[in-house]
Amino acid sequence: MSKSAKILLLFIVVFIIAGMALFPTIKKTLSNNVAALDEVAVRRPVGGPLNVNAIILRPTLLVDEVKASKALLIPDEEVELTFESSGKITEILFREGSSVKKCELLARINDKPLRAELRKLEAQVPLAEDRVFRQKSLLEKDAVSKEAYEQVSTDLEKLKADIALVKAQISQTELRAPFDGMVGLRNVSEGAYASTTTIITKLTKTTPLKLEFSVPEKNAKDVNSGKKITFRLPPDQTEYHATIYATDSRMDPNTISMKVRALYPNTNGKLQPGRSADVTIRANEIRDALTVPSEAVIKEMGRDIAYIYSGGKAHKKEIETGIRTESVLQVMRGLSAGDTLLVSGVMQLRDDLPVKIEEIR
Repeated sequence: MSKSAKILLLFIVVFIIAGMALFPTIKKTLSNNVAALDEVAVRRPVGGPLNVNAIILRPTLLVDEVKASKALLIPDEEVELTFESSGKITEILFREGSSVKKCELLARINDKPLRAELRKLEAQVPLAEDRVFRQKSLLEKDAVSKEAYEQVSTDLEKLKADIALVKAQISQTELRAPFDGMVGLRNVSEGAYASTTTIITKLTKTTPLKLEFSVPEKNAKDVNSGKKITFRLPPDQTEYHATIYATDSRMDPNTISMKVRALYPNTNGKLQPGRSADVTIRANEIRDALTVPSEAVIKEMGRDIAYIYSGGKAHKKEIETGIRTESVLQVMRGLSAGDTLLVSGVMQLRDDLPVKIEEIR
């Protein structure tokens, strides 16, 4: 057998094997095509009209909604609490996970040297005040110079300033809540040495909560301070209401979107920060809008086309659309209220094609 005959025989064998392997797929494809043709034949009997469904166009309320996913609930305020000075922790006065009030004392470091210094300075105040009183009496009688009186007055003021300084240093040994909120877990124990970088705990204010999300550039005009929004926390379908209070001063150049924040009262403390949410914003409401289902409109050479029923036939209409939602399109021009719009078999429709309406809504 020649070399060319061997190659031909090998090709034939490979072809047969490939055909056997692909036979089930080919058979299934042919069956599907036949089934599809049968379905068309059922919907449009040979020589008869095409069976379709239709709706009567009526003005309705159209709500244009902006959806924002990946929104995040964040605390109204949150801070990591640290001491303003260093020292050994002598008292921890808060309970982890508890609510605290503004200015409530949470912890303290060793302040004994400072309090001793304070008592020492305060003990000198009566004597200093007495000196000022005596010098003032003598000055009124011209018994001392004005400079002598000013010296003792200055000494008294310096003493008071030293006392104020020590009191300020003592306040730096105390850790107080800067606002109402809930403390988290503590990171230290009594007796530990704390520096100014040691995080004692975290304080979080969860009433109200902030909701942070972004909207695309085209919807930036639809969000403004005071606007009401709704949000859900998947998988829970409960609807919550919040109010926009601020928008960012500029667009994010990476995502071409604007960051927005809203406030949710959270009066019962049910929601916790850190959860993601799906936000819905009612951007616009149009009364007496003419809308059609999205599936009833097709593109034809860059034009939006719909078909209406009249005289037993389908009639092509070029339409101009406005707002688009997930399910409907607003029709600005080309259709009128009362028209019978064909909503099924749209891809098979042609102008003046005979049709038969099976169902009309």
